[in-house]
Amino acid sequence: MRGIAAGGWLRLLPGLTLALFLLPVLAGLAGTLLPAFGILPGSSATGFSLKPWVELLSAPELPGALLASVVSGLLATMLSFAAAIAIAAALHGTRFHAWLARLLSPLLALPHAAIAIGFAFLIAPSGWLVRAAAPLLAPSGQPPDFAAPGDSLGLALALGLMLKETPFLLLAILSGLGQFPADRALLSARMLGYRPTTAWLKVVLPQLYPQLRLPIYAVLAFSLSVVDMGLILGPSAPPALAPLLLAWFNDASLDSLFPAAAGAVLQALLAGTAILLWRGGEIAVARLSRSWLAGGGRGGSGIVGSVIGFAAACSLLLVAALAIAGLGLWSFAWRWPFPAVLPVSWTLGNWAAGSLGLGRVLGTSLLLGLASTGIALALSLGCLENERRHGLHPTARVLWLIYLPLLVPQISFLFGTAALDAWLGIDATLLALIWSHLLFVLPYVFLMLADPYRGLDERYARTGLCLGAGRARVFFRLTLPLLLRPILAAAAVGFSVSLSLYLPTLFAGAGRFETLATEAVALATGGDRRLAGVFGFLQAAMPLAGFALALLLPALVYRNRRGPKVGG
Repeated sequence: MRGIAAGGWLRLLPGLTLALFLLPVLAGLAGTLLPAFGILPGSSATGFSLKPWVELLSAPELPGALLASVVSGLLATMLSFAAAIAIAAALHGTRFHAWLARLLSPLLALPHAAIAIGFAFLIAPSGWLVRAAAPLLAPSGQPPDFAAPGDSLGLALALGLMLKETPFLLLAILSGLGQFPADRALLSARMLGYRPTTAWLKVVLPQLYPQLRLPIYAVLAFSLSVVDMGLILGPSAPPALAPLLLAWFNDASLDSLFPAAAGAVLQALLAGTAILLWRGGEIAVARLSRSWLAGGGRGGSGIVGSVIGFAAACSLLLVAALAIAGLGLWSFAWRWPFPAVLPVSWTLGNWAAGSLGLGRVLGTSLLLGLASTGIALALSLGCLENERRHGLHPTARVLWLIYLPLLVPQISFLFGTAALDAWLGIDATLLALIWSHLLFVLPYVFLMLADPYRGLDERYARTGLCLGAGRARVFFRLTLPLLLRPILAAAAVGFSVSLSLYLPTLFAGAGRFETLATEAVALATGGDRRLAGVFGFLQAAMPLAGFALALLLPALVYRNRRGPKVGG
């Protein structure tokens, strides 16, 4: 008891943290697995049966749904990875590197639904891109006839996912570069005559890739099973697998639940198979590239690689900016006939119509974001402080556990998690909603804080202890102020993750709670561009406001000091 009273309670936090977000995932998988084989506790279905699988495999929509999911998921992951590597290799060591690093977090903060709605406004037959090129693409004055978004292979969905996941992989690259002396290795290669891009690919990437493996797997699993972006950008007849399963789960008939659960298990198997295939590809590429790595080729001038990387970075930023700008324009547009590039008349009526019930939606979104982010910050800081005090060095296995909610498709365990909430008597409550958001907010917050916290110079804490301060006072008066910038950045990312959560809100809230994410998706799939623009713009603006606050607060707090900026 004395150890706990003296601060030994910190030892309990890692176990508590893992339980809080691993227990729902494991229980959720079990709760989905049972009805997949005909067993639903609390109902008359108590015997093992393969009927759900027979119904699933005989569904006429399944082949098209699987094709769209596989094509869009694999293509999005490959494009995101290629773009992130091209940008990092081309910009490393240049003055644009730091500039890109500052823009990554706000790009990462843009919610999936907002990006998807804005991107749909860009590439639709009557979208901005077609309007800008109307003399070539629509000389008759009528929008061209092509299915984008909504093509049967999910190509538009793959491009939208690439737009969202490339910043995540770039952030993982920047974090991984801090784990080994990348600049020194790059300098050594340059002194041996290697061109910048070739040096980065031959010397830096092989050492960096192990740090990227889990983020890539997370992108792959998410891209194969995304629901909100799939509803907005993906095909509809049939939809991709995850949106199809959501429709079955939402069906009023209990009979649809069993094939839906079987489909959720199939979704998890699909993600696991894709990860194994990617791992096999890693091994094959590593073996095939040995001769190239050791061949001594210095590469060409490097101009082509630099141009490709720089163009990819500019395109990423430009498309994201146009998508958000499109949301803003549609939210104020009254008449916007094709092929006019800008609205011909404007109105505030869209915002007036959207304001009906907006206060409740904003209040729920803010409450969920602030509560889940606050809890995630407290747990993450406590776990990291426990590491420092007791000299712990977490293994790669712990990192896999942290990534688990991001590696398992949401549709595969959230139904079972909702059943767990019902068993605990907290279904369709704010507590269940906050817990479901915490599952996804916590990994991002912890991963954002881990490197800055572990990289903080231990001498600051030792100095405070030598001056007579207790460990708690050192933590609150030294550690937290020194890490104010990364803490606020992690909070901004966590808040934006919460704002973007669509499926967890639907399952945990049982449809009784409306957030910006649920409203934006509902309006976008309903075809109301103006109201979709209002809610999509709000959903994008709130995380950006959070990042602006995260940048301004340290400047205001430390405007008269120079020392406490170490964490920046």
